[in-house]
Parts: sequence; structure tokens; C-alpha cells
Amino acid sequence: MTVPTLANLIGGEFVAAPEGRVIDVTDPADGALVGRVPALTAADVEAVFDAASAGAKAWRAVGPLARGRILLDAATMLRAEAAGLTELIVSEMGKTRAEAGGEVGKTAEFFEYYGGLARLPFGELLPDARPGTYAMQIREPIGIVVLITPWNDPLLTPARKLAPALVAGNAVVIKPATETPLITLRLAEILHRAGVPAGALGTVTGRGSEIGDALVDDRRIAAVSFTGSTAVGLGLQRRLAGRGVRVQTEMGGKNAAVVLADADLTLAASVIVAGAFGQAGQRCTATSRLIVDRSIADELTERISVAIRALRVGPGGADGVDLGPVVSRTAQADIAERVERGISEGAEVVASADVDETLIERGSFVVPMLMTVDRHNSLWREEVFGPVLGMLTVDGLDEAIAAVNDSAYGLSSAIFTTSLASANRFIDEAETGQVSVNQPTSGWDIHQPFGGFRESGSPFKEQGLEALRFYTRVKTAAVRSA
Repeated sequence: MTVPTLANLIGGEFVAAPEGRVIDVTDPADGALVGRVPALTAADVEAVFDAASAGAKAWRAVGPLARGRILLDAATMLRAEAAGLTELIVSEMGKTRAEAGGEVGKTAEFFEYYGGLARLPFGELLPDARPGTYAMQIREPIGIVVLITPWNDPLLTPARKLAPALVAGNAVVIKPATETPLITLRLAEILHRAGVPAGALGTVTGRGSEIGDALVDDRRIAAVSFTGSTAVGLGLQRRLAGRGVRVQTEMGGKNAAVVLADADLTLAASVIVAGAFGQAGQRCTATSRLIVDRSIADELTERISVAIRALRVGPGGADGVDLGPVVSRTAQADIAERVERGISEGAEVVASADVDETLIERGSFVVPMLMTVDRHNSLWREEVFGPVLGMLTVDGLDEAIAAVNDSAYGLSSAIFTTSLASANRFIDEAETGQVSVNQPTSGWDIHQPFGGFRESGSPFKEQGLEALRFYTRVKTAAVRSA
């Protein structure tokens, strides 16, 4: 089978890799080569920004209604080509076919949603005390924005950022994760076919050590939106401070689910297992901490243990698989090291799935497990980003809320209870950007503002109308008509 080498979109043209400067992309299930992308240099990145400078002017002139139409057309193409896009995500990232198909569908929804929002007001009239004068505030694009996206949702996260950035009229330069760049280049090709003009969208593939500085140091940048690790996100905030560049960072999470004594345990167990082990735990909103009232801890532990033992682990493209591999051998080794350290600090494995040892030897597979921890354990405090759920027992709602907030992170949390009073108190006191009642910590829809507190995020939220506030600026104008 011929392995494709995809090209970057630069100035409206697809530019192939120079001889010998490519990055191999492999299937985490078995290490097979699935594609190659160019390894750009700093000089190549400068050319992308040169094109974006012209593209920003051209794209702004297109006007919001025409921009919205292009996004809607792109959504139609995504749906028409869903089968191939799904298989590409499975092969380069390792998701199950069901997870990858869901990602493609939600990606189309992002472009449909923001394409429709092109018809909303982009400003409003304001009172003015001066005779014969009216005033207005106008929302306009901010210019060139850089998007840095992760490997765990390699199509959906680019769409979450691209759709509002483009409909607002900005030029976009996007760098996908080195592990999963193929699907982002396919998305760029679809947007190009849909009618995004030359320079309004540019892609950058390459190694961060070689192009990272060039990507964020260009003085033409108006904003940077980043999704990834907390360490890198905080580093970006420091690097861009003082330059007048907007920074949006969606970073790590250590998301907790609380189960109170009055909860529906059948519901809680099924939702928590899905939230913790879906996508092999590789979601920033995955449930990684379980906080259980002591009075029902034994019963809930048994229910969850039964569900974990029933999980089927295998290649994402295989039928009947619940969990695919993690993204790479590096991730596999990192998760194993974190589990070993947690056990050395006193954590105990309560239940685990049965995973064929040959899978672990051949590919980047990890055994899903439930572990008991205390508040001093590294598994309680540090993001694992894999199928590992740590459990802590508490006595009552006060201790549960304190345990939820006992974290440097503040992305998402959930509570399972039949008490409206407990639910409302939890919503009020949980220090996380997303809060659920009898729902998972993951699964937020495209029109719902998304983002965390503390070391999980920045003041700017993604999704919904909130996203447009990041990608636009407000200009106030006064007009004397007489």
C-alpha cells in the first residue's frame, strides 16, 4: 500500500516537503506507517505568515455572510467524506471507529454552528448625548491568529478554534500535533475547496524544537489559541506577556466525580466508567478522580469493577472494541511510570481490564484500572492522561466539595445525587469551569462555553458565543450627521 505524504497549505497552494524533510506518522495500535508530513523550517513558517498578512485583508473583505456560506459548505463536505476521515483518525490516533466517527460528526457541527452565526449582529447602536450624532460599537476581526492543537482530538479541536476564528474574518495559521497531523491537513484541504481564499488559512507541520520560536515570535500575530499540556500553556503565557497578543490556553485537568449516598448507583457507575475510560482516558475532561461517600463506597466499587473487567481493549478499527491504544509508545511508558510511582506511594489496584499481553508488546496499549488513593498520592494530584481512575472515600458533601477543589486544576467536575439542594450547592462551590449533575465530566456541546479555571485554562473560553469574543475586537464609532 502506498503511504501518502501530505502537503502544507501555504498561500493557497499545497507545498510538498523538501527532499528528506518529512515526519513519519504511525498507527499506535501496531506501529505501522500511515503517512508522512513535511518537517518545515523557521523560514517556511515566515512564508506562511507572509501569506497570512495578505490573506487577512482578502478574507475580511469577503464579508460575514459569504464567510458563513463557506463554512456551511465545508460542513457538507465533511459529512460527505466522513467515512474516509473516520478511518484516518482511527489509523493515526488510535480511537475506536465509533469515537472517530463521532468526532467527524461534531466537527461538521462546529462549522454549521459558526456558519449560521455569520447572520448574527456584529455590533450595535449606542446612545450619544451630542446633537445630531449617533454612536455604534462594531465587532471586527483581530488579524492573524495562531492555533496550536493537540493529538487527542485531532480534528475536533482544530474545528473548535478554526470555525469561530474564520467566521469572524481572521487569517489563521494552524499547527497540529506532530503525532496526528494528517487529519488537520485533510481539514485544510476541505476548507480550501470550500472557498477559503489564499493566505486566509495556512498549515504548519514540523517539530516544535525547530519551528516553535518562529511560530509564536512573529510580530504580526494578534492572538494565539493553544490546547495542550499545562506546562507548555503556562510557558506560552509567559512568552507572549507584554506584547499585546491575546492568549487562550486550554490545558490540563484532574477532573473529579462525586457520588453521594443518595445517588442512583446504576447510573453513576455507567456514566463514570464511560467518562473515565472513553478514548482510553485521553481527554482533558476525562474523569480521573472518583470521590465516594463512605456509606456506599463498597457497593459502587463493585459496580465499577464489574464494568471495568468487561471492557474490551484492542485496535480502534476492530469490531466491538471499547478502548483503543493510547497515542504513542512514549505515552504508554509515561502512564506506566505514573502508575508504578502511585503504587509505591500507597495506591492499590482494585480492578483492571483483561488485556492481551501481545497487544501491549505490539502497540501502545494500556490496561484500564481503578485504584484507591489518598490526597498525598501523585495519582490524585497529577494528570495521568490515560485510562486510570483514582478513588477516594469521604464522609458527606462538605468533604466531597473540599476534595474536588483540592487540585491545581479546575476544568470539569460532576456530582451524582438525587438532592436538588446538594446539586445546587455543588454547582455554586465547585471551583471548575464546567460542572455536571448526574452527567459525566466530559461531553460538552459546541454551543456551550468551554474552559477551565486555575491551571486548566485562561480567562477566554472556547465554543458558543464566548469564542467570538476572543477572535474579535470592539471598535466604537461616533457619527455626526448634521
